[in-house]
Amino acid sequence: MGKAGRPRNQTARRQALVSAAGRAIAERGLEGLRIKDIADAAGVSQGSVLYYYPELDDLVLEVHRGAVESYLDSRQRAYDEAPAAGPAARLRALLHSGLPSMTEDPVHGLLYELHRRAGRSPGHAELMTSLFAREVALYTTALEVGAATGVFTLAAPAHDLAHGLVALEDGYGLHIVSRNAALRPERAQELVLAHARAVTGCAGL
Repeated sequence: MGKAGRPRNQTARRQALVSAAGRAIAERGLEGLRIKDIADAAGVSQGSVLYYYPELDDLVLEVHRGAVESYLDSRQRAYDEAPAAGPAARLRALLHSGLPSMTEDPVHGLLYELHRRAGRSPGHAELMTSLFAREVALYTTALEVGAATGVFTLAAPAHDLAHGLVALEDGYGLHIVSRNAALRPERAQELVLAHARAVTGCAGL
């Protein structure tokens, strides 16, 4: 029974280390990240961290993968669980889910920090590319449903507009987590919604 339970225990320990590493990265950033920081956050020895992740880069990649999946899940839920079951309400909920709610937003801050690895690591670049593509797909669906039901009159193909919305979110989001005092979260939200109204022809957004 002990051997049978070990894989589950190892999975749980790996997940705990990934979670601890995510907290350490969010607090200290990637440049200053040390094995000791992760061990302290997880409440284990440095040797335990190295046992499961001999290479720190592998652990950081797992943090990135987990952050991407968690973020996408939250966006999908926001769309699916919109209070009013209509294309405009669903798109509004999706738009709201894509921006940091504050300058110290832990999810967006962690993602932006991890995305910095994309230029030097194929694994991180693949995750960043996948995140973008899946966000575009989510927006494309939302826009196509709105157009098909006559709620939206799209100014361009849904896929093109989806690319623009994701890029707009990313740009504004970066300014928010970078503490740009000229672009508060509420203002960014207003600007994204205004753009969405213009490209969908839907004043009810």
